[in-house]
Amino acid sequence: MGETSDKYRAPALEKGLDIIELLASHGEGLTQGEVAKALDRSQSEIYRMLSTLVRRGYVMRSASGDRYSLSLKMFSISQRHPPIGRVIEAALPRMRAVTRIAWQSCHMGMESNGDIVIVASAESPGSWGLALKTGTVIGLWNTGTGRVIAAFRSKEEIDDLIETHRCAVGEPKLDREDFYAHLKRIREAGFEKMQSATTIGVTNLAFPIFGPTNNVVAVLSCPYLERVDDLKVPSLDEIVELYGNLAKELTAFYGGAGE
Repeated sequence: MGETSDKYRAPALEKGLDIIELLASHGEGLTQGEVAKALDRSQSEIYRMLSTLVRRGYVMRSASGDRYSLSLKMFSISQRHPPIGRVIEAALPRMRAVTRIAWQSCHMGMESNGDIVIVASAESPGSWGLALKTGTVIGLWNTGTGRVIAAFRSKEEIDDLIETHRCAVGEPKLDREDFYAHLKRIREAGFEKMQSATTIGVTNLAFPIFGPTNNVVAVLSCPYLERVDDLKVPSLDEIVELYGNLAKELTAFYGGAGE
């Protein structure tokens, strides 16, 4: 594994990324010598890398010309591809691939101004399944998606979310004590596994997708339906593993580390 990794290394690219990451931690900028010392590189190789980064607009020089700092180009590039678009674009093909193995539908939900909204959905490959339509607004305290969105927030953030949330169609009155008990259990387990509070015969599985600051940016959910015919499909425990691993993969894609 190590030999394979070394074989495909790109030293020049790594040096450039090292410089960018270093400058990101020093808003006041650094001199060429300070960069070389911090990265244990020669002045000449650092000069070449800095010159290239300046020419491409990722790094800028101070008016005096002796200090280097990051420009806003990387921020500008990131804004061309909004976070929600990145998550959905990465998630959909992976969601569809897993549904073909799991024979279970899945969907992804996000919070928007207190609403819990389904932003992506993938149907089961079989002749039947339960899939929520994209754009559907669902409950906060009576769904696995809503509960996982809330579970990994601070007490103050949860209270704010409750205040801004507008009840979805059919969502019951909030039992705050019961809701907090659910959130505690989710934090301990790392995901939600619950009998559906809206439909009989469905087990809701919901997994957090974490962002760079360990905030939950989205939730991957599977409304599990148990088959009782002769078709051999993955068990509930196998479904938990399949979708749990997909949520971890999407967390890694988004730059999160999870809890």
